[in-house]
Amino acid sequence: MFSPTEENYLKAIYLLTEKDSARAVATNELSAQMNTRAASVTDMLKRLADKRLIHYKKYKGVMLTTSGKSQALAIVRKHRLWEYFLVEKLKFQWDEVHAVAEELEHVKSEALIDKLDSYLNNPKFDPHGDPIPDRLGKLSASGFKNLTSLKVNEKGKVAAVIEQQPAFLKHLDKLHIHMSTPLKVIEHIAFDKSMTISINQTATVNISHEVAKNILITK
Repeated sequence: MFSPTEENYLKAIYLLTEKDSARAVATNELSAQMNTRAASVTDMLKRLADKRLIHYKKYKGVMLTTSGKSQALAIVRKHRLWEYFLVEKLKFQWDEVHAVAEELEHVKSEALIDKLDSYLNNPKFDPHGDPIPDRLGKLSASGFKNLTSLKVNEKGKVAAVIEQQPAFLKHLDKLHIHMSTPLKVIEHIAFDKSMTISINQTATVNISHEVAKNILITK
């Protein structure tokens, strides 16, 4: 058994290396992610290393061991399944679920999580488009493209969002951009890298490069 704080650290390390599992996470990077002092991070890393959940050498960063990654994926699975449940079954908004799922992810019962997964028909992606690990820790490949990579007249549907802060998600809500919303590129504006897009084949809006780069598309 691991404490909620230990689980939070394992999850944070995993998320920081989700796109590149071969890289080591710097202590300062983890400190910023956890919003805590570097000294507190160092103490926790020593504890996790003693439990053989991470490889840690001072000044050289930290990496998950095989056991640590397995534990981290189990926590991520619970978090993303709860987010899916909250949106699909309890009708929470996608900008409301993260904090609630942060609490629910520490439930210890594997049987409960397996039944939840089955009840939800084994979803592959959460309400923000992040892949949900299965009970063996396997992830579905996405193959999503960044909206900024689409050419003029190319179309796609929203498949995921990279930025998941409530303020960003609420901004997308105001634009009527949600998961599976059809988008079409009308124009790339060279001056500021913004884009003009059509939303759901009706409204045409200009979005900033910052917004566009945080939207992933599938055909």
